[in-house]
Amino acid sequence: MTPDRLRAALEGVPDPDWLATALRRVAAEPGAVARYFPAAGRRCGRHELPGAPGWTADEAARTLLLAALPADQAAGRAEEVYRYGDAAEKRAVLKALPLLPIDAAGVPLLHDAIRTNDTRLVAAALGPYARHLTAEAWRQAVLKCVFIGVPLAAVADLDDRADGELATMLAALAAERHAAGRQLPADATALLDRLTIREA
Repeated sequence: MTPDRLRAALEGVPDPDWLATALRRVAAEPGAVARYFPAAGRRCGRHELPGAPGWTADEAARTLLLAALPADQAAGRAEEVYRYGDAAEKRAVLKALPLLPIDAAGVPLLHDAIRTNDTRLVAAALGPYARHLTAEAWRQAVLKCVFIGVPLAAVADLDDRADGELATMLAALAAERHAAGRQLPADATALLDRLTIREA
């Protein structure tokens, strides 16, 4: 996803003038993002965007607000609106991270989201920006998905990053659940099967 695609998908939002004004103000006055960010849901809607599968209008608008920030302010302002935001605002920040010029500066936000039991936050944290997680942190995050029921389809680059260590961890979890008369979710079982074949 790119800011241009999100902008195109947002054509026809309930209040396009508000969004255009907000983007100009944030670019000129970065501190204004704290004022506009919470209002995006009310002014742009919360509906799914046909032109941006997996995105809602408020997420797209909030991402554009962050992308409008000067590069040297993006990381700090993203952290600010994340810390003070509700779940929808936090999720928008997490989805925006790979589109911002911040390198790995947003990783603490991923760790914060992964510590929660909010399935939508955990899923958003394991999008493309999760490439900045260490291998160990990423494996633990994948296990967290299995534990709390986040579909593994939400994990970006899953097959590329999954390794023998993750297979060992999944096998141990499978054995533990089997002993308790339970099973791994189907997607985790399929991943373990693929990794077992690959590592054989």
